Amino acid sequence: QSTVCEKIMELLGQNEVEQRQRKVLILSQDSFYKVLTAEQQAKALKGQYNFDHPDAFDNELMRSTLKNIVEGKTVEVPTYDFVTHSRLTETTVVYPADVVLFEGILVFYNQDIRDMFHLRLFVDTDSDVRLSRRVLRDMKRGRDLEQILTQYTTFVKPAFEEFCLPTKKYADVIIPRGVDNMVAINLIVQHIQDILNGDICKWQRGALNGHGRTYKRPFPEQAESGGVLAAGKRSHLESSSRPH
Repeated sequence: QSTVCEKIMELLGQNEVEQRQRKVLILSQDSFYKVLTAEQQAKALKGQYNFDHPDAFDNELMRSTLKNIVEGKTVEVPTYDFVTHSRLTETTVVYPADVVLFEGILVFYNQDIRDMFHLRLFVDTDSDVRLSRRVLRDMKRGRDLEQILTQYTTFVKPAFEEFCLPTKKYADVIIPRGVDNMVAINLIVQHIQDILNGDICKWQRGALNGHGRTYKRPFPEQAESGGVLAAGKRSHLESSSRPH
């Protein structure tokens, strides 16, 4: 889903815009991993800590941060070091934007957070593709193949099936084949452009009036996951499903 978000940013031309001037930004659920105890960190370094469990995230900090963003406030987002499995003292300043792409593996799991989104996208990717991407990513982080595969079979795959996949039912739009599905991505890009141009869609008016979303349908063709969050013109488009 992070790849999909990055592609959307690219097509919108937002990557070329200075950070403070961007109308669209990406925020990752990964930034909100909890601070680990010494014992948990020791397990994490051995690949024995479950980063794909809902309890691994600081949901209260996530909720309050999203609430402030929706209200148009400048916020400081935690910076997480995936090599040492720790939250750094440095933070990332996030400036107000009209559209926020919020992506992560369990963004639909917590109802309080889930209900904040106006459009929820589930990026559906083949399991073999997810595993291969994970192996390549974690090897770049200095982890050995055996640890990666053990962690995948012990934590990642079971957690995906128990916690992430069931949240697919909350999606308004399902994007099969991830970033390869350019038909779906172009439709999302056009939808965001309509928001930026002030063309409020029917589903937005309904949401703002407290009537909820007005449709749910898959795009043509298969898991990761994702949604949109709005206050006035401000909208948050979230995509979900990147294992730690």
